[in-house]
Amino acid sequence: MSASGRTWSLSLMFLLELGMASERINCPSMCSCQYLEVNCTGQQLQEFPVDIPLDTRQLILAANNVSYLPAVELSFLADLVYLDCRKNLLGDDLDFTFIGVAKLVYLDLSFNNLTQVTFSTFSHLLSLVVLKISDNPNLVAIEKDAFANNTWLRHLDVSRTGLTFLDTSTVRDLPNLRLLGLSDNLWHCNCSLLDFITWMTDSNVHFPDADNITCYTPEGLRALRMPAVEAQLHFSCLTQLYKQDYVFLCLVGFCIFLAGTMAAWLAGICAVTCEVHASQGEEEQEEEEEDTA
Repeated sequence: MSASGRTWSLSLMFLLELGMASERINCPSMCSCQYLEVNCTGQQLQEFPVDIPLDTRQLILAANNVSYLPAVELSFLADLVYLDCRKNLLGDDLDFTFIGVAKLVYLDLSFNNLTQVTFSTFSHLLSLVVLKISDNPNLVAIEKDAFANNTWLRHLDVSRTGLTFLDTSTVRDLPNLRLLGLSDNLWHCNCSLLDFITWMTDSNVHFPDADNITCYTPEGLRALRMPAVEAQLHFSCLTQLYKQDYVFLCLVGFCIFLAGTMAAWLAGICAVTCEVHASQGEEEQEEEEEDTA
């Protein structure tokens, strides 16, 4: 090999080593990094890692002990499109956490400790396509407008949570929704859920693990598939009166009776008063006639 060839080879090796060294310097400790990706899976991390390259597109924090996602540090990763935080200890306070990662397309928060989802939780993720919040057993509430801004959402998974109710408009108003996971929740199949069950039957959305989308309460409907109870709920909700309905009807009847009684009493008083006045007038007239005579 000529001297110039050896010089070119040495220069190329130096540049490659320098690039690899630079990549190692920019990679968080206990994580592995490659082009635009940082992977910190299963490293028992207690906190969000520092020194993440600012051009990172894919960040994987799965299987750690992270209990908090700092909004400021996340906002530095403005080009992030993929975030995997499954199997951590994230709690309920995620409002405004993702305000700086508007390009996010994929977000996995499954197997955490979420308790609720509000409008402020994901409202800034305008490009979100896949959202997984399954296997959060303490997740008991999703606000009806929680996904109002996530119009590109195509895959939503809320399976194996503590949900007993989901407002129909929460998912019906997602024009691109194609897959919705609902299995193994604590669905309360009463008249309030009837509209949602009807939407499930008429929708073109795919429901994976459909055999496990079943009623948990009331006891008479337990373990029955939700679409299968639609006709039964239609009948019971249109014909059955509940205790509060009887109380309401009794109150209305009592009010009508009381109003009728009062009206009759007032009419009687008016009639008696008029009769008394008429009698007094006749007596006065008779007295005047006697005086003139």
